[in-house]
Amino acid sequence: MAKKVVLAYSGGLDTSVMIPWLIEHHKCDVVAVCADLGQGEELDGIRQKAIKSGASDVHVLDLREEFADEYLSRLIKSGAVYEGRYLLGTSIARPLIAKKQVEVAKKVGADSLSHGATGKGNDQVRFELAYMALAPELKVIAPWREWELKGREEEIEYAKKKGIPVPVTKSKPYSSDRNLWHISFEGGVLEDPYYEPKEDMFVLTKSPEKAPGRPEYVEIEFESGLPVKLNGKKMKLSRLIEELNEIGGENGVGRVDIVENRLVGIKSRGVYETPGGTIIMKAHKDLESITLDRDVFHLKERLALDYAALVYNGQWFTPVRESLDALIDETQKDVSGTVRLKLYRGACSVVGRKSPKSLYDPKLATFESESVYDQKDAAGFMNLFGLQYKARAILNKKGRGK
Repeated sequence: MAKKVVLAYSGGLDTSVMIPWLIEHHKCDVVAVCADLGQGEELDGIRQKAIKSGASDVHVLDLREEFADEYLSRLIKSGAVYEGRYLLGTSIARPLIAKKQVEVAKKVGADSLSHGATGKGNDQVRFELAYMALAPELKVIAPWREWELKGREEEIEYAKKKGIPVPVTKSKPYSSDRNLWHISFEGGVLEDPYYEPKEDMFVLTKSPEKAPGRPEYVEIEFESGLPVKLNGKKMKLSRLIEELNEIGGENGVGRVDIVENRLVGIKSRGVYETPGGTIIMKAHKDLESITLDRDVFHLKERLALDYAALVYNGQWFTPVRESLDALIDETQKDVSGTVRLKLYRGACSVVGRKSPKSLYDPKLATFESESVYDQKDAAGFMNLFGLQYKARAILNKKGRGK
């Protein structure tokens, strides 16, 4: 039986209900840990709400700088995008929250950890793999895998009985998760993949139809794979992301509506807003196109797929992630320069790039007369490169295998 449980607390429906449920069913003290990852006004009054729900103590931690500098920075350098579209905003946040839970648990002498993830989702894996790596001695309680509540409708009723205000209603039953990088929406009416989300659901972005009727240009300067200046102004990564969220959101950039493949084998529909992240990731990859040689660029593309999978699958505190980071850091040493982008009614286009480390040489690229590259040399290259295909064709003509 648990004596003291440290709960990852967001103030949303699930974790709000979990405080009284844990107290009632496990007869334990509940310490709430709330991670400020850039949710803004969503955190207003969260300490009082947790106490009112029954928590014996509440730790509200400002993690915005650490989130940007230690987690989002690695995501940016990796170029990781899950299944070609999901920018991993929820996935990348879970390891940091779990790490802080463990730190608080050790500080207050807790014997258990708990989270609000469902038994069908990916977050249970992300939280619990982190717990295993950082504090294998602590017990894990996952209410969604234990309790009798069968869905969000019953959670809402339970919350009402306990006098707990929750931000979800029967008329607006989807759940959301927000941080510095994105905001996600899932569940409820969104479970129908043919349902088009209502415009009032979106928080960070304007509808492209209502965005300004003229393009806006932004310039991002990178050093060793990370953005350091926006429109010539040097700023911390967290602030730069916030600025781009505002600029991108105003121009309708960063909306994604996808059905993704969860780790547990279920397909899930999610709607995401990632305006700043969309701009940064597009600019970063474009800068790599002129600063990385062909083989490293292609290797980097393959690594990005592996990195996206490990982040999505919760394998952050693992040797494989540390090894990939070491290799990725090596590829990023020369990824410095400036990228210019045009934002217009939902579209984000790179219109210019430059770098003191550029491998692009107009003298080699030109179709005009030049002396560096002798086009006659291409004939010998072609003969050697295509020799295997030529040999196969000749053998086939002679009736190979007959």
